[in-house]
Amino acid sequence: MGVDLGPLIKNRHPLSLEDLNGRVLAVDAYNSLYQFLTIIRGEGGDPLMDSRGNVTSHLSGLFYRTVSIVEKGGKPLYVFDGRPPELKRKEISRRSELKKNAEEMFHAAVAKGDKEAARRYASMSTRLNDRMVYDAKSLLTLMGVPWVQAPSEGEAQASYLTMKGVAWATVSQDYDSLLFGSPKLARNLTVSGRRKLPKKDVYVNVSPELLHLQEVLGGVGLTREKLVDLGILVGTDFNPGGFRGVGPVKALKFIERYGRLEAVEELREELSGIDYQKVRDVFLKPEVRDIDDPVWRGVDREGVVKFLCDEHDFSEERVGSALGRLRSKPSETLERWF
Repeated sequence: MGVDLGPLIKNRHPLSLEDLNGRVLAVDAYNSLYQFLTIIRGEGGDPLMDSRGNVTSHLSGLFYRTVSIVEKGGKPLYVFDGRPPELKRKEISRRSELKKNAEEMFHAAVAKGDKEAARRYASMSTRLNDRMVYDAKSLLTLMGVPWVQAPSEGEAQASYLTMKGVAWATVSQDYDSLLFGSPKLARNLTVSGRRKLPKKDVYVNVSPELLHLQEVLGGVGLTREKLVDLGILVGTDFNPGGFRGVGPVKALKFIERYGRLEAVEELREELSGIDYQKVRDVFLKPEVRDIDDPVWRGVDREGVVKFLCDEHDFSEERVGSALGRLRSKPSETLERWF
């Protein structure tokens, strides 16, 4: 879910795939895979599956979206989550219970013939298991696209790579990357297009956008450290729910008035119940590692076709067409990129 900073962000720069030419993108892999699993579903809400019952929605999104980025000259570098921080266990447990409840509601909606509710609850019950992650890594390797295993939070690692200059921007839907210190955050790269609003018969166009950390900080008049405190007030994955009755606007007023989280008099009693310094450290001192320069290798066309088409029942015509887009312009093929 991430921290809700949306109402406070004033400067959002339009971003197109053409803007990515020659630029390395540190992609929060889990965030992207969850988006694909949530959005790419059948009419009844079920995820795409192969003939053996294996979910393939994440592979479809990963393959075709990566091809689109690569075709325009972008250099995706996917970063996978490692061991979650201890503080996140409560949130993981909460999400697991929500997914379990959503699964029950999904089956009830199917029994009633309520397709809209079934689709909504199916999306809410999305799970990413070890097999899906393994398959995603395997597909990226066959495509010649590098990936990184983070020691802990993938978004923290991706932000660190952007801070170090290894990547041009961090790619994620969540604003947490800004709290982790990423100088640039690219949003909506994996979910752009026409999207239906939850519980409403309303569709909106979602377009890629680029946020600059310094502009965000300047827009609210805070340092990064104070932005982290603001995030804790609103609620993060490491202190779910934040503080009762405190949204982004009210949190900003508190930080503007008191300067630091622990000085907010109105919340003194609630503050005594959480270890906010540990939450701060997750963002300001995350567990990350340095990596060697990433290498983009040649695409194994036969390997990709065998993996997607033979093993997971993808259309060979569609997969071949997508791979052909990487070969249509010699200067833009994976084989001759670098």
